[in-house]
Amino acid sequence: MTTELTTIRVASVDDHEIMRGGIRFVLMAFDDLELVGDARRGEDAVQMCQQFKPDVVLVDMKMKGFDGIETTAAIKQACPSVQVLILTSFHDPDLVRRAIQAGAVGYVLKDASKEELAGAIRAAKAGHTTISAEAANDLLDGSSDTSIELTDRELEVLALLVKGMSNKEIARQLHRSPFTVRHHVSQLIKKLEASNRAEVAAIAVERGLIP
Repeated sequence: MTTELTTIRVASVDDHEIMRGGIRFVLMAFDDLELVGDARRGEDAVQMCQQFKPDVVLVDMKMKGFDGIETTAAIKQACPSVQVLILTSFHDPDLVRRAIQAGAVGYVLKDASKEELAGAIRAAKAGHTTISAEAANDLLDGSSDTSIELTDRELEVLALLVKGMSNKEIARQLHRSPFTVRHHVSQLIKKLEASNRAEVAAIAVERGLIP
């Protein structure tokens, strides 16, 4: 009995034609990834998403007109189910924070390997957070923020959340119910004053809350 492969529909927004062609070429190496559309301007991203209905959109950070943050916000407002993955050459910590706050589920640098990019796309489709090591290092200042008080259990959940695990995966890892894990995640969002799981992960790395 064969299992039908689930294809992830991918689109890209980048003002460089060579980069858009490169993304198309890279995705051709993976049977479960299909590039369904691209746009050269952030202003065209919403129409592209509505037309091609991608699962994941790769968005460049620096573009003429709408930048990556504005494009991300526009996509998430018009098409909330679409996951946005920032793919850029820049890993300034302020850009990472602002992108996550705008609704991006991940932040990957353009020098990532094709396997790393494919993994980030698959993680994004599942709603998991991916932040490139370079961007994470820029966020991390090497000192722990002692002003935020987290319980031992919340720290355990936070460490697994930063690794990109879903609530169900965290529940299995910690031998707790999904309901309990959801409660801990909600508490983390509240305590870190974050808007979503991705921002929780970014803040945790930025403030050195986990090893």
